[in-house]
Amino acid sequence: MKRKTTKEILSESFRELAQSKNIDKITIQNIVDNCDYSPATFYRNFKDKYDLIAWDYAQKTAQIINRIDGENYTWKHTLIDGAKHFYDEKEYLTNLFRHTTGHDSFVRYMAEINYNILKDHILAKTGKSELAKQDELYVRIYCLGTVCLTGEGLLGKYDATSEQIAEVYAKSLPEPLQKYLL
Repeated sequence: MKRKTTKEILSESFRELAQSKNIDKITIQNIVDNCDYSPATFYRNFKDKYDLIAWDYAQKTAQIINRIDGENYTWKHTLIDGAKHFYDEKEYLTNLFRHTTGHDSFVRYMAEINYNILKDHILAKTGKSELAKQDELYVRIYCLGTVCLTGEGLLGKYDATSEQIAEVYAKSLPEPLQKYLL
């Protein structure tokens, strides 16, 4: 049986609070009171609630991307599961988009997390220690675009199923990155 880590418990506490409270109104004290931890325990694990949000998002995103094996679980599966995850978490993610330190800064933060996860996946697949400059730019533009589109969907700017979104993500993958992901 896998036991939950302190980070996982703090993250669950935060998510529980986010179900009924705007993100910008949740304090560290609220988070620790909700799971019977101390502020010192929180600060041993995270520098602030935004660090907790980023850690939680990165964990969930990496779990999806790290399943790629090229045969049974492809990039297309990753995109579908990622889009489903966003829709399953719509209420929480919408709270994050609307009630953090600015929509644009949160989009850039999410895009940076996606960039690092995707970059690490490509580097592991190629055995290289760094991306070529051109590939780095393609990964950045792809991550910025997909995160912005996801945010707009969560905020109600368009109506599409997770399968439709995954299809758009798949077709918008820059050609130079396809050799790494398709």
